[in-house]
Amino acid sequence: MIANSIVSSHVSSITNTATADQERLVIVGATGMVGGYALRYALENPAVARVTTIGRRKLNISHPKLKEVLHGDFADCSALAEELAGLGAAIFCLGTYTGSVPEAELRTITVDYTVEFARVLRLSSPDAAFSFLSGSGADPTGRSRLAFARYKGEAEKALLTAGFPRLYIFRPAYIYPVEPRKEPNFSYRLMRAIYPVFRMLFPNQMIRADDLAAAMVDVVVRGAVERRNLVLENRDIRAMVESLHPKRAGG
Repeated sequence: MIANSIVSSHVSSITNTATADQERLVIVGATGMVGGYALRYALENPAVARVTTIGRRKLNISHPKLKEVLHGDFADCSALAEELAGLGAAIFCLGTYTGSVPEAELRTITVDYTVEFARVLRLSSPDAAFSFLSGSGADPTGRSRLAFARYKGEAEKALLTAGFPRLYIFRPAYIYPVEPRKEPNFSYRLMRAIYPVFRMLFPNQMIRADDLAAAMVDVVVRGAVERRNLVLENRDIRAMVESLHPKRAGG
């Protein structure tokens, strides 16, 4: 976990930095839970001028600030070079749940798709900031017994060497869906059932999906201008939300 002093300083710099120009963002994974909230928040944010979404499926929404790009093969993002030119930031939420696909496919989605998209974005918008949805326990050393942790760690390691001027790696613990949905597995069904008690006993082991999404957008839109790479654990994300959106925190 990054030091609390660094988090406090960074949150302060986000709060105090005026946005000179409206940002143009790209969101990958906007059909997912966190990506969907990130899209809603970005479209409502007056500091954001334009939002481009890139995904395999249509969103079935319309908004004057929204541009939707369909892309079928994230193993090769070369065709997206023009769409990714001139952007200020990317919010990358593409992923899948452990157990929902074979392990080889889990690695492809978690690592290969992330690295390939980052490669093309860096070439097209070298000054863009990058906000990446990782997960608690991500292990860049590759020694974890959990495939999810190893692959998220591998993706983090690649992003940290990609040269982004500002990279923010978010490692949430349990993400509370907020809105009712069909839970992907038994553990998520259990966590939703015990959420009221879990929230009181272990507040730093959970984060609301909408709060997480807002933090991922805020950090690139209102972030400090200096070069910075930050790994944000669940406690750090909650501190950021409490600073920027005090009425929403504590969910």
